[in-house]
Amino acid sequence: MVKNYIFDFGEVLVKFDTEYMTSVYVKNYKDAKLVEEVVFDRLYWDKLDEGSITDDEVKQGVCSRLPNALHQKACLVYDNWYKNVPFIKGMPEILREIKSNGGHLYLLSNISKTFAESYHTVPEIKQVLDMFDGLVFSAELGITKPNKEIFNYLLRHYNLKCEESVFIDDRINNIIGAQAAGIKTILFEGSVDKFKTEILKY
Repeated sequence: MVKNYIFDFGEVLVKFDTEYMTSVYVKNYKDAKLVEEVVFDRLYWDKLDEGSITDDEVKQGVCSRLPNALHQKACLVYDNWYKNVPFIKGMPEILREIKSNGGHLYLLSNISKTFAESYHTVPEIKQVLDMFDGLVFSAELGITKPNKEIFNYLLRHYNLKCEESVFIDDRINNIIGAQAAGIKTILFEGSVDKFKTEILKY
């Protein structure tokens, strides 16, 4: 019997739409495309997830690749991205239903130290994550999914049994990592209705 529901964050609970996050601060289409490409380059974000690069180092790298006129806007995009990640419609309601049925919620996300330290300043995100029984952010550990060890850490830290847990993610590599740790899995493919049918089976 499943008691523990372990969720990814980006593209499972919220939309991580880099075009939208950029357009909030950069209105010119050509400029926005350039800023988006540079600010959200995996060159930086993989290191942010690992906790191996600072915000200042990211912004220095970003600005070194952009015209001077775009430096301020690019930094605005970077400093405020986590304020512009709307919840996927229907997901908060599913979380509440899981809780009302006695389930326990956990978050396991490849995400930066800045998010871990600042998410509570965004009321919509704080309200939802306050429902969770535990939060694990990769940058704080220096371990990222799909490494099996981050799943094992969550199980140990919160004293969870793998056979009583299900992990939900949108990336197949992360699903495979969870399975290697003995955790049941659901691959989220974008349909909230389909997901609700699958998750409530547990």
